[in-house]
Amino acid sequence: MAPWELIQLTLMFLTVALALLAVELSNLIYAVIALCGMYVTIGLLYWTLHAPYVALFQFVVYAGAVIVLFLVVVALAGGEAQVEG
Repeated sequence: MAPWELIQLTLMFLTVALALLAVELSNLIYAVIALCGMYVTIGLLYWTLHAPYVALFQFVVYAGAVIVLFLVVVALAGGEAQVEG
């Protein structure tokens, strides 16, 4: 296995782990931070697949704008609240 493939495989597992964390965490702030990490790792995967424009779009739009919007909504809704269930 080439080192490049090992990096991609590591990023894939990290993306899945962060996605599961974003779904399973009960604290909303931590869930949004895990979602941001997932978006960043997806952007890094695009970069390793030689799609720099898609990676840049991923970083700017999703990891930048959407996460800021989520954090503002969670902060206004009360970020200390725990999700029950």
